[in-house]
Amino acid sequence: MKAVFDINEILKNLPHRYPFLLIDRIIEYTEGKSLVAIKNVTINEAFFTGHFPQQPVMPGVLILEAMAQAGGVLAYKSLGKLPGEGGPLFFLAGIDNARFRRVVEPGDQLRLEVKFIRSKRGIWVIESSAFVDSELACSAELLSVQRG
Repeated sequence: MKAVFDINEILKNLPHRYPFLLIDRIIEYTEGKSLVAIKNVTINEAFFTGHFPQQPVMPGVLILEAMAQAGGVLAYKSLGKLPGEGGPLFFLAGIDNARFRRVVEPGDQLRLEVKFIRSKRGIWVIESSAFVDSELACSAELLSVQRG
């Protein structure tokens, strides 16, 4: 699976850093429309030590955050402005219709698919889904607010 944007490009387009950077690669990108990112889920993630340590599962809120970060890259790339270099910051402002369909475990690879729906007065709406293989793990409509 060839990267369209590698981790270095992701780091330019997101203000997040370890341990809160939750995407590893961008494999598809259509400017202003959609993006597909990959998150490799490994047992050495910090959250697994405290989140059901006897049966480790990725917290649902972090799956949503990974989808939001993919949406953030889509927004930054679409605007052509980088965070911290005159570009705005995007903050998660709402989550609508979130549904969790399966657990995500160490060894899984999340395929994060985000699609731009609309933007008005600095509020961006992104349709997002997370898959493991071809199985839907999570879906939600994410709202973010643009500041700066």
